Amino acid sequence: MARVFLLSPANLGGVRAALLLDPRAKFPLARALRTARGASLGEVMTFTSGLYFRGKVAYAQAFAKPPEGVSGALVITPSAGLRPLETLCTLETLHEFAGVDIANGDERYQKPLAFDARDLAERAPASEIVLLGSIASDKYVKVLLEVFADRLFFPNEFVGRGDMSRGGLMLRCAAAGVEMSYVPVAGAKRHGPRPPRLPRR
Repeated sequence: MARVFLLSPANLGGVRAALLLDPRAKFPLARALRTARGASLGEVMTFTSGLYFRGKVAYAQAFAKPPEGVSGALVITPSAGLRPLETLCTLETLHEFAGVDIANGDERYQKPLAFDARDLAERAPASEIVLLGSIASDKYVKVLLEVFADRLFFPNEFVGRGDMSRGGLMLRCAAAGVEMSYVPVAGAKRHGPRPPRLPRR
């Protein structure tokens, strides 16, 4: 079965994002964002989120099976729809993203996402679309379900886990070559008891 992963974005209102946005920052990634070329979306989101997004990237790269001409890992952005990990962004892009509240139905978020989701549905008609992100709220699920319906899945192992636990689990799965089980988002149980902690490595 062909499979495309959608990666929920990192929080651009947190401490690590503030480091990137700080005009005094001199570390390499911050400097790259201030150039005309910019830095990749994957690098920026991984720095901002840390373990959770790093896990998403590793997992998607390990198990994506996209159809020809379609990226296997697409990031849900706050105002630019779905974008591949290698998409370049600048400091201006980050400021734009940080100014959009994706949790409260902002049209700057929902319209581009719906547009790109419909485009993906047409270009990958036989693919499973797997959300690597929270389904506990509707901020991602509402728009995506309207487009993909029963083709939208999520890892069943995510239920009850926090972000750090999900990130660690995805890294371990990618390293071991063991894929999680996917269940349809439609009608799914979105909340559950916290599973046992991952054993120490």
